[in-house]
Amino acid sequence: MLSPKTIEVVKSTVPVLETHGKAITTRFYQRLFAQHPELLNIFNHANQKQGRQQTALANAVYAAAAHIDNLGAIMPVVEQIGHKHRSLGIKPEHYPIVGENLLAAIKDVLGDAVTDEIIQAWAEAYGVIADAFISVEAGMYKEAREQRGGWEGWRSFTVAQKVKESDVITSFYLTPEDGGEIADYLPGQYITVKAEIPGEKNTHLRQYSLSDSPGKGYYRISVKREDAADQRPKGVVSSYLHSQVKEGDVLEISAPAGDFVLNTAGDLPVVLLAGGVGFTPLMSMLNSLVERYPGRKVTFIQAATGSSTHAMKEHVAKLVENNSQVTSYTCYSAPSAEDLLKRNFDKQGFVDLPWLKSILPSNKADFYFCGPIPFMKAVYRALKEWEVPQEQIHFEFFGPAGSLEDQTIA
Repeated sequence: MLSPKTIEVVKSTVPVLETHGKAITTRFYQRLFAQHPELLNIFNHANQKQGRQQTALANAVYAAAAHIDNLGAIMPVVEQIGHKHRSLGIKPEHYPIVGENLLAAIKDVLGDAVTDEIIQAWAEAYGVIADAFISVEAGMYKEAREQRGGWEGWRSFTVAQKVKESDVITSFYLTPEDGGEIADYLPGQYITVKAEIPGEKNTHLRQYSLSDSPGKGYYRISVKREDAADQRPKGVVSSYLHSQVKEGDVLEISAPAGDFVLNTAGDLPVVLLAGGVGFTPLMSMLNSLVERYPGRKVTFIQAATGSSTHAMKEHVAKLVENNSQVTSYTCYSAPSAEDLLKRNFDKQGFVDLPWLKSILPSNKADFYFCGPIPFMKAVYRALKEWEVPQEQIHFEFFGPAGSLEDQTIA
């Protein structure tokens, strides 16, 4: 239990964290990897280079300080991060390392403005926050280990099938090498793939949404090949999976995790809005609704640049043809000449509110969306403008969590 004085001191640092949070977390990662290079085997290097991991941590530190007197308010965030930590193999022994380097980074960035009192207060506060994470994650490790077909850590899976879905997306069907049962999962969850890539110094871990409904004896991930563009390097793991991994090869994965899941208890119609490869968790939801909840109306809206990058179009068309509960629409931002000639899409450009109002009977639905951040921001703004209640809006970031609001710190 933190003393009132400690709480007061930590909360007094909130304005400083709002201003200097990104600088502090950037320095934190510099220190962390310099002193513990083995942790480079856990963290996503691309997110580090793009600054997304630093921003996500800054937001988390800011939120922790702002709610230090009521940590229950941030427990949903703790649980969301806990899922990622469990899937990556973050353990209790990592937390003291993080705490030591975070406090040192605060001192490095703020200098003499940081008194011994502030450092001591933050040390105490970090201990409480770390205990909350460790407790939540312990429960998640236990559940992953003890569920039917479950396991802890890494398990070997064979690539049973490798299927090209579009010019840039390929699906991988994974079955357990030991022939045993596999853990069930909720529609929308993901697995982590551990990639040992020839020529790469470090192990690379990547989280990929499961793109099929559960209960089929395999896990399916559908991976976009991330090519170099706009000063962004090509995706190390996605390129490896596309170009080097073959049917029959073995991949190490962790048990399914994640809190972006279909609410199966509700009875509202469901609207799934997919941008690019963001269709993957939503395809799992769509297939599950068709197979298990045939009475629940579902609208599937898929945005892509054009037909060459539009994955699983034929599969969705068959679902619509064979299931009256399903309606689908396609939005192409840059249709090809052939697309324009065939008119094989419903909207040219981007998803916007006037179009959503024209194709949906009302805003009374559960909305789920995933995709590139600009797509997600546009969808979120549209739904808020349409006055969709917050509890009916569900989304997931690929990679570190961010904000869909205008402000940097959420």
